[in-house]
Amino acid sequence: MKKLLSIVLACAMLLTLSLACVSCGGSGSADPDFKVGAILIGDDNEGYTYAHILGLKEAAKACGMKEDQIIFKYSIPEDEKCHDAAIDLVDQGCKVIFSNSYGHQTYMKQAAQECPDVTFVSMTGDQAATSGLKNYKNAFTNVYESRYVAGVVAGMKLAELVADGKLTDANYKDGNIKLGYVGAYPYAEVVSGYTAYFLGVKSIVENVTMQVTYTNSWFDITAEGTVAEALAADGCVMIAQHADSTGAPAAIQALYDKGQVVYSIGYNIDMLSVAPTAALTSASNNWAVYYTYAFKAALAGEDIIQNWAEGYKTGAVEITALGESCAAGTKEKVDETISALKDGTLHVFDTTKFTVNGATLTEYLADVDGDFVGETNAIWDGYFHESDETLRSAPYFDIRIDGIVENNNN
Repeated sequence: MKKLLSIVLACAMLLTLSLACVSCGGSGSADPDFKVGAILIGDDNEGYTYAHILGLKEAAKACGMKEDQIIFKYSIPEDEKCHDAAIDLVDQGCKVIFSNSYGHQTYMKQAAQECPDVTFVSMTGDQAATSGLKNYKNAFTNVYESRYVAGVVAGMKLAELVADGKLTDANYKDGNIKLGYVGAYPYAEVVSGYTAYFLGVKSIVENVTMQVTYTNSWFDITAEGTVAEALAADGCVMIAQHADSTGAPAAIQALYDKGQVVYSIGYNIDMLSVAPTAALTSASNNWAVYYTYAFKAALAGEDIIQNWAEGYKTGAVEITALGESCAAGTKEKVDETISALKDGTLHVFDTTKFTVNGATLTEYLADVDGDFVGETNAIWDGYFHESDETLRSAPYFDIRIDGIVENNNN
Protein backbone atom coordinates (compact mmCIF):
# COMPACT_ATOMS: atom_id res chain seq x y z
CA MET A 1 0.00 0.00 0.00
CA LYS A 2 2.81 2.38 0.97
CA LYS A 3 4.70 1.67 -2.27
CA LEU A 4 1.52 2.14 -4.31
CA LEU A 5 0.87 5.48 -2.62
CA SER A 6 4.47 6.52 -3.38
CA ILE A 7 3.98 5.68 -7.06
CA VAL A 8 0.69 7.58 -7.16
CA LEU A 9 2.28 10.65 -5.56
CA ALA A 10 5.26 10.50 -7.89
CA CYS A 11 3.15 10.33 -11.03
CA ALA A 12 0.84 13.08 -9.83
CA MET A 13 3.64 15.45 -8.93
CA LEU A 14 5.55 14.89 -12.16
CA LEU A 15 2.42 15.71 -14.10
CA THR A 16 1.64 18.91 -12.24
CA LEU A 17 4.92 20.54 -11.22
CA SER A 18 5.47 23.37 -13.70
CA LEU A 19 9.07 24.46 -13.47
CA ALA A 20 9.99 26.02 -16.79
CA CYS A 21 10.04 29.51 -15.26
CA VAL A 22 12.80 28.83 -12.72
CA SER A 23 16.48 28.98 -13.57
CA CYS A 24 19.70 29.99 -11.90
CA GLY A 25 20.78 31.71 -15.07
CA GLY A 26 24.21 31.60 -16.60
CA SER A 27 25.93 28.45 -17.81
CA GLY A 28 28.21 25.75 -16.54
CA SER A 29 28.08 23.78 -13.31
CA ALA A 30 27.81 24.94 -9.73
CA ASP A 31 30.59 24.61 -7.18
CA PRO A 32 30.96 20.80 -6.78
CA ASP A 33 31.83 21.24 -3.09
CA PHE A 34 28.63 23.16 -2.33
CA LYS A 35 26.20 21.04 -0.29
CA VAL A 36 22.75 21.69 1.12
CA GLY A 37 20.81 19.71 3.68
CA ALA A 38 17.09 18.99 3.91
CA ILE A 39 15.37 17.99 7.15
CA LEU A 40 11.95 16.64 6.23
CA ILE A 41 8.95 15.80 8.40
CA GLY A 42 7.99 12.95 6.07
CA ASP A 43 9.22 11.13 2.99
CA ASP A 44 8.13 10.62 -0.62
CA ASN A 45 4.96 8.84 0.52
CA GLU A 46 3.56 12.09 1.94
CA GLY A 47 2.39 14.78 -0.50
CA TYR A 48 3.66 17.87 1.30
CA THR A 49 7.17 16.49 1.77
CA TYR A 50 7.26 14.96 -1.69
CA ALA A 51 6.57 18.40 -3.16
CA HIS A 52 9.63 19.71 -1.28
CA ILE A 53 11.77 16.80 -2.49
CA LEU A 54 10.88 17.50 -6.11
CA GLY A 55 11.41 21.23 -5.63
CA LEU A 56 14.87 20.68 -4.15
CA LYS A 57 15.90 18.33 -6.93
CA GLU A 58 14.60 20.62 -9.66
CA ALA A 59 16.40 23.60 -8.11
CA ALA A 60 19.63 21.62 -8.05
CA LYS A 61 19.18 20.78 -11.71
CA ALA A 62 18.42 24.39 -12.60
CA CYS A 63 21.58 25.54 -10.79
CA GLY A 64 23.91 22.99 -12.33
CA MET A 65 24.20 20.95 -9.14
CA LYS A 66 24.22 17.20 -8.89
CA GLU A 67 21.50 15.55 -6.82
CA ASP A 68 24.09 14.11 -4.44
CA GLN A 69 24.93 17.67 -3.40
CA ILE A 70 21.64 17.57 -1.48
CA ILE A 71 21.71 15.45 1.68
CA PHE A 72 18.22 14.39 2.74
CA LYS A 73 17.08 13.57 6.26
CA TYR A 74 13.68 11.88 6.01
CA SER A 75 10.90 11.48 8.60
CA ILE A 76 12.54 13.71 11.20
CA PRO A 77 10.16 14.41 14.12
CA GLU A 78 9.66 17.81 15.71
CA ASP A 79 11.99 17.17 18.65
CA GLU A 80 15.70 16.96 19.51
CA LYS A 81 16.22 14.62 16.58
CA CYS A 82 15.82 17.67 14.35
CA HIS A 83 18.74 19.40 16.12
CA ASP A 84 20.82 16.22 15.84
CA ALA A 85 20.03 15.99 12.13
CA ALA A 86 20.99 19.63 11.60
CA ILE A 87 24.35 19.23 13.34
CA ASP A 88 25.07 16.07 11.36
CA LEU A 89 24.39 17.97 8.14
CA VAL A 90 26.80 20.70 9.27
CA ASP A 91 29.41 18.03 9.96
CA GLN A 92 28.88 16.70 6.43
CA GLY A 93 29.71 20.12 4.98
CA CYS A 94 26.28 21.60 4.22
CA LYS A 95 26.34 25.39 3.86
CA VAL A 96 22.56 25.82 3.82
CA ILE A 97 20.12 23.60 5.71
CA PHE A 98 16.35 23.61 5.21
CA SER A 99 13.57 22.12 7.32
CA ASN A 100 9.99 21.87 6.10
CA SER A 101 7.84 21.71 9.24
CA TYR A 102 6.79 24.39 11.72
CA GLY A 103 7.72 22.28 14.72
CA HIS A 104 11.34 22.02 13.54
CA GLN A 105 12.04 25.69 14.04
CA THR A 106 13.08 25.64 17.72
CA TYR A 107 15.79 23.10 16.94
CA MET A 108 16.82 24.82 13.72
CA LYS A 109 17.24 28.08 15.62
CA GLN A 110 19.32 26.30 18.24
CA ALA A 111 21.58 24.91 15.53
CA ALA A 112 21.84 28.36 13.93
CA GLN A 113 23.06 29.78 17.23
CA GLU A 114 25.71 27.08 17.47
CA CYS A 115 26.84 27.24 13.82
CA PRO A 116 26.97 30.89 12.71
CA ASP A 117 28.77 30.09 9.44
CA VAL A 118 25.86 27.96 8.16
CA THR A 119 22.48 29.30 7.01
CA PHE A 120 19.38 27.60 8.42
CA VAL A 121 15.94 28.02 6.81
CA SER A 122 12.83 26.96 8.71
CA MET A 123 9.95 26.68 6.25
CA THR A 124 6.62 27.91 7.71
CA GLY A 125 8.54 29.22 10.74
CA ASP A 126 7.80 32.60 12.31
CA GLN A 127 10.76 33.56 14.51
CA ALA A 128 13.51 34.61 12.07
CA ALA A 129 12.83 38.35 12.33
CA THR A 130 12.95 38.32 16.13
CA SER A 131 15.73 35.76 16.57
CA GLY A 132 18.57 38.24 16.24
CA LEU A 133 20.37 35.68 14.06
CA LYS A 134 21.59 36.67 10.61
CA ASN A 135 21.90 33.03 9.60
CA TYR A 136 18.36 31.99 10.54
CA LYS A 137 15.63 32.44 7.91
CA ASN A 138 11.94 31.69 7.32
CA ALA A 139 10.14 31.01 4.06
CA PHE A 140 6.70 29.99 2.87
CA THR A 141 4.56 30.45 -0.22
CA ASN A 142 1.38 32.48 -0.56
CA VAL A 143 -0.56 29.25 -0.88
CA TYR A 144 -3.68 31.07 0.29
CA GLU A 145 -3.79 32.49 -3.26
CA SER A 146 -4.02 29.05 -4.88
CA ARG A 147 -6.55 28.01 -2.24
CA TYR A 148 -8.70 30.98 -3.25
CA VAL A 149 -8.43 29.92 -6.91
CA ALA A 150 -9.32 26.33 -5.96
CA GLY A 151 -12.37 27.83 -4.24
CA VAL A 152 -13.31 29.52 -7.50
CA VAL A 153 -13.15 26.11 -9.21
CA ALA A 154 -15.44 24.66 -6.54
CA GLY A 155 -17.77 27.65 -6.81
CA MET A 156 -18.13 27.21 -10.55
CA LYS A 157 -19.13 23.58 -10.06
CA LEU A 158 -21.49 24.52 -7.26
CA ALA A 159 -23.21 27.09 -9.50
CA GLU A 160 -23.61 24.44 -12.19
CA LEU A 161 -25.13 21.96 -9.72
CA VAL A 162 -27.61 24.60 -8.55
CA ALA A 163 -28.56 25.50 -12.13
CA ASP A 164 -29.04 21.82 -13.01
CA GLY A 165 -31.18 21.15 -9.92
CA LYS A 166 -28.77 18.52 -8.59
CA LEU A 167 -28.84 19.62 -4.94
CA THR A 168 -31.39 18.48 -2.35
CA ASP A 169 -32.62 19.85 0.95
CA ALA A 170 -29.91 17.78 2.66
CA ASN A 171 -27.28 19.99 0.99
CA TYR A 172 -28.67 23.17 2.57
CA LYS A 173 -28.70 24.68 6.03
CA ASP A 174 -30.72 27.83 6.66
CA GLY A 175 -30.72 28.58 2.95
CA ASN A 176 -26.95 28.12 2.57
CA ILE A 177 -25.24 25.32 0.66
CA LYS A 178 -23.06 23.17 2.91
CA LEU A 179 -19.34 22.85 2.25
CA GLY A 180 -16.92 20.62 4.16
CA TYR A 181 -13.24 20.96 4.96
CA VAL A 182 -10.78 18.40 6.33
CA GLY A 183 -8.24 20.33 8.41
CA ALA A 184 -5.10 19.11 10.13
CA TYR A 185 -4.74 21.48 13.11
CA PRO A 186 -6.38 24.79 14.14
CA TYR A 187 -3.21 26.73 13.28
CA ALA A 188 -3.12 30.05 11.45
CA GLU A 189 -1.74 28.29 8.37
CA VAL A 190 -4.84 26.10 8.18
CA VAL A 191 -7.27 28.89 9.12
CA SER A 192 -5.78 31.18 6.48
CA GLY A 193 -6.09 28.45 3.86
CA TYR A 194 -9.65 27.37 4.56
CA THR A 195 -10.81 30.99 4.78
CA ALA A 196 -9.19 31.80 1.42
CA TYR A 197 -10.85 28.75 -0.13
CA PHE A 198 -14.24 29.70 1.36
CA LEU A 199 -13.96 33.25 0.01
CA GLY A 200 -13.08 31.85 -3.40
CA VAL A 201 -16.26 29.79 -3.40
CA LYS A 202 -18.28 32.79 -2.19
CA SER A 203 -16.98 34.89 -5.08
CA ILE A 204 -19.07 32.63 -7.32
CA VAL A 205 -21.90 31.41 -5.05
CA GLU A 206 -22.71 33.74 -2.16
CA ASN A 207 -25.02 31.54 -0.08
CA VAL A 208 -22.61 28.97 1.35
CA THR A 209 -21.58 27.81 4.80
CA MET A 210 -18.65 25.57 5.69
CA GLN A 211 -17.87 23.04 8.40
CA VAL A 212 -14.20 22.43 9.23
CA THR A 213 -13.31 19.21 11.04
CA TYR A 214 -9.79 18.64 12.34
CA THR A 215 -7.94 15.32 12.26
CA ASN A 216 -5.16 16.56 14.59
CA SER A 217 -2.59 15.12 12.20
CA TRP A 218 -0.90 16.35 9.03
CA PHE A 219 -0.97 12.89 7.47
CA ASP A 220 -3.49 10.23 8.39
CA ILE A 221 -5.11 8.47 5.46
CA THR A 222 -7.75 6.71 7.55
CA ALA A 223 -8.74 9.74 9.64
CA GLU A 224 -8.90 12.04 6.63
CA GLY A 225 -11.10 9.59 4.77
CA THR A 226 -13.37 9.11 7.78
CA VAL A 227 -13.78 12.87 8.29
CA ALA A 228 -14.55 13.36 4.59
CA GLU A 229 -17.20 10.64 4.73
CA ALA A 230 -18.78 12.22 7.81
CA LEU A 231 -18.91 15.65 6.18
CA ALA A 232 -20.47 14.16 3.05
CA ALA A 233 -22.99 12.25 5.16
CA ASP A 234 -23.98 15.58 6.69
CA GLY A 235 -24.82 16.90 3.23
CA CYS A 236 -21.64 18.79 2.38
CA VAL A 237 -21.40 18.82 -1.40
CA MET A 238 -17.78 20.01 -1.73
CA ILE A 239 -15.05 18.56 0.50
CA ALA A 240 -11.72 20.42 0.49
CA GLN A 241 -8.67 19.70 2.61
CA HIS A 242 -5.57 20.96 4.37
CA ALA A 243 -4.18 17.52 5.09
CA ASP A 244 -1.44 15.70 3.26
CA SER A 245 -2.77 12.34 2.14
CA THR A 246 -5.09 11.03 -0.55
CA GLY A 247 -7.52 9.75 2.10
CA ALA A 248 -10.24 12.37 1.63
CA PRO A 249 -10.34 12.38 -2.21
CA ALA A 250 -10.35 8.57 -2.32
CA ALA A 251 -13.26 8.45 0.13
CA ILE A 252 -15.19 11.05 -1.87
CA GLN A 253 -14.59 9.13 -5.09
CA ALA A 254 -16.10 6.01 -3.48
CA LEU A 255 -19.21 7.98 -2.53
CA TYR A 256 -19.39 9.57 -5.98
CA ASP A 257 -19.23 6.13 -7.58
CA LYS A 258 -22.26 5.16 -5.48
CA GLY A 259 -24.23 8.05 -6.94
CA GLN A 260 -23.80 10.75 -4.29
CA VAL A 261 -23.42 14.32 -5.51
CA VAL A 262 -20.15 15.23 -3.83
CA TYR A 263 -16.78 16.51 -5.08
CA SER A 264 -13.25 16.91 -3.81
CA ILE A 265 -10.69 19.74 -3.73
CA GLY A 266 -7.25 18.42 -2.80
CA TYR A 267 -3.93 19.78 -1.57
CA ASN A 268 -0.29 19.50 -2.70
CA ILE A 269 -0.73 17.03 -5.54
CA ASP A 270 -3.05 16.18 -8.41
CA MET A 271 -5.67 13.86 -6.92
CA LEU A 272 -7.10 12.64 -10.24
CA SER A 273 -5.21 9.36 -9.93
CA VAL A 274 -7.26 8.44 -6.85
CA ALA A 275 -10.41 10.44 -7.62
CA PRO A 276 -10.66 10.68 -11.42
CA THR A 277 -14.22 11.98 -11.54
CA ALA A 278 -14.78 13.35 -8.05
CA ALA A 279 -11.64 15.53 -7.85
CA LEU A 280 -11.90 19.00 -9.37
CA THR A 281 -8.38 20.32 -8.67
CA SER A 282 -5.86 20.79 -5.84
CA ALA A 283 -4.25 23.90 -4.39
CA SER A 284 -0.50 23.41 -4.52
CA ASN A 285 2.95 24.94 -4.17
CA ASN A 286 5.81 25.04 -6.64
CA TRP A 287 8.69 24.79 -4.17
CA ALA A 288 11.27 24.85 -6.95
CA VAL A 289 10.75 28.60 -7.18
CA TYR A 290 11.99 29.21 -3.63
CA TYR A 291 14.72 26.60 -3.61
CA THR A 292 16.12 27.86 -6.92
CA TYR A 293 16.21 31.39 -5.52
CA ALA A 294 17.89 30.21 -2.29
CA PHE A 295 20.45 28.01 -4.07
CA LYS A 296 21.31 30.81 -6.47
CA ALA A 297 21.79 33.31 -3.64
CA ALA A 298 23.95 30.93 -1.61
CA LEU A 299 26.09 29.98 -4.61
CA ALA A 300 26.68 33.66 -5.32
CA GLY A 301 27.63 34.34 -1.72
CA GLU A 302 24.54 36.49 -1.22
CA ASP A 303 22.34 36.64 1.86
CA ILE A 304 19.04 34.76 1.63
CA ILE A 305 15.98 36.90 2.38
CA GLN A 306 15.00 36.58 6.03
CA ASN A 307 11.25 36.26 5.34
CA TRP A 308 10.50 35.03 1.82
CA ALA A 309 6.89 34.78 0.63
CA GLU A 310 5.75 34.65 -2.99
CA GLY A 311 2.64 33.56 -4.86
CA TYR A 312 1.26 33.66 -8.38
CA LYS A 313 3.47 36.56 -9.47
CA THR A 314 6.53 34.34 -9.40
CA GLY A 315 4.81 31.02 -10.05
CA ALA A 316 5.36 29.82 -6.47
CA VAL A 317 1.75 28.61 -6.18
CA GLU A 318 -0.64 26.99 -8.62
CA ILE A 319 -3.60 24.68 -8.93
CA THR A 320 -3.29 21.26 -10.48
CA ALA A 321 -5.01 20.10 -13.65
CA LEU A 322 -8.76 20.64 -13.81
CA GLY A 323 -10.72 17.40 -13.55
CA GLU A 324 -13.22 16.25 -16.12
CA SER A 325 -16.11 17.05 -13.79
CA CYS A 326 -15.32 20.77 -13.64
CA ALA A 327 -18.04 23.12 -14.85
CA ALA A 328 -17.95 24.71 -18.28
CA GLY A 329 -16.12 28.03 -18.24
CA THR A 330 -13.97 27.10 -15.24
CA LYS A 331 -10.64 27.54 -17.00
CA GLU A 332 -11.58 31.01 -18.23
CA LYS A 333 -12.70 32.06 -14.75
CA VAL A 334 -9.53 30.66 -13.22
CA ASP A 335 -7.35 32.55 -15.70
CA GLU A 336 -9.26 35.75 -14.96
CA THR A 337 -8.83 35.26 -11.21
CA ILE A 338 -5.12 34.54 -11.44
CA SER A 339 -4.59 37.63 -13.60
CA ALA A 340 -6.37 39.77 -11.00
CA LEU A 341 -4.21 38.32 -8.21
CA LYS A 342 -1.08 39.04 -10.20
CA ASP A 343 -1.94 42.64 -11.04
CA GLY A 344 -3.20 43.43 -7.54
CA THR A 345 -6.80 44.21 -8.47
CA LEU A 346 -7.93 41.24 -6.37
CA HIS A 347 -6.96 40.75 -2.73
CA VAL A 348 -7.92 37.43 -1.16
CA PHE A 349 -8.73 38.89 2.25
CA ASP A 350 -10.61 41.97 1.08
CA THR A 351 -12.43 43.06 4.24
CA THR A 352 -15.56 44.00 2.31
CA LYS A 353 -16.01 40.32 1.43
CA PHE A 354 -16.40 38.90 4.94
CA THR A 355 -17.66 39.81 8.40
CA VAL A 356 -16.86 38.80 11.97
CA ASN A 357 -19.89 38.66 14.25
CA GLY A 358 -21.76 40.63 11.61
CA ALA A 359 -19.25 43.48 11.47
CA THR A 360 -16.63 44.49 8.92
CA LEU A 361 -13.10 44.62 10.31
CA THR A 362 -11.09 47.81 9.95
CA GLU A 363 -8.11 46.62 11.97
CA TYR A 364 -6.82 43.38 13.44
CA LEU A 365 -3.84 42.81 15.68
CA ALA A 366 -2.06 39.75 14.33
CA ASP A 367 0.66 37.64 15.90
CA VAL A 368 3.57 38.19 13.52
CA ASP A 369 6.46 37.41 15.89
CA GLY A 370 5.42 33.92 16.97
CA ASP A 371 4.63 34.69 20.61
CA PHE A 372 0.91 33.91 20.20
CA VAL A 373 -0.02 37.49 21.13
CA GLY A 374 -1.53 39.82 18.55
CA GLU A 375 0.50 43.01 18.44
CA THR A 376 0.65 44.24 14.82
CA ASN A 377 -2.23 45.64 12.77
CA ALA A 378 -2.39 43.62 9.55
CA ILE A 379 -5.32 45.45 7.92
CA TRP A 380 -4.70 48.51 5.78
CA ASP A 381 -5.80 49.67 2.32
CA GLY A 382 -9.01 47.67 2.77
CA TYR A 383 -7.58 44.17 3.12
CA PHE A 384 -5.72 41.87 5.49
CA HIS A 385 -2.07 41.67 4.43
CA GLU A 386 -1.31 37.97 4.79
CA SER A 387 2.32 36.75 4.64
CA ASP A 388 3.64 40.25 4.06
CA GLU A 389 7.44 40.05 3.89
CA THR A 390 7.70 43.15 6.07
CA LEU A 391 5.88 41.21 8.80
CA ARG A 392 6.56 37.49 8.35
CA SER A 393 6.36 34.86 5.61
CA ALA A 394 4.33 32.23 7.49
CA PRO A 395 0.55 32.76 7.60
CA TYR A 396 -0.83 34.72 10.55
CA PHE A 397 -4.48 35.09 9.44
CA ASP A 398 -6.27 33.39 12.33
CA ILE A 399 -9.58 35.26 12.15
CA ARG A 400 -12.74 33.15 12.43
CA ILE A 401 -15.13 34.74 9.95
CA ASP A 402 -18.90 34.37 9.75
CA GLY A 403 -20.15 31.34 7.81
CA ILE A 404 -17.51 28.87 8.98
CA VAL A 405 -17.73 26.54 11.98
CA GLU A 406 -14.97 24.33 13.42
CA ASN A 407 -15.12 20.90 15.03
CA ASN A 408 -12.36 18.76 16.51
CA ASN A 409 -12.34 15.09 15.59
CA ASN A 410 -11.35 13.76 19.01
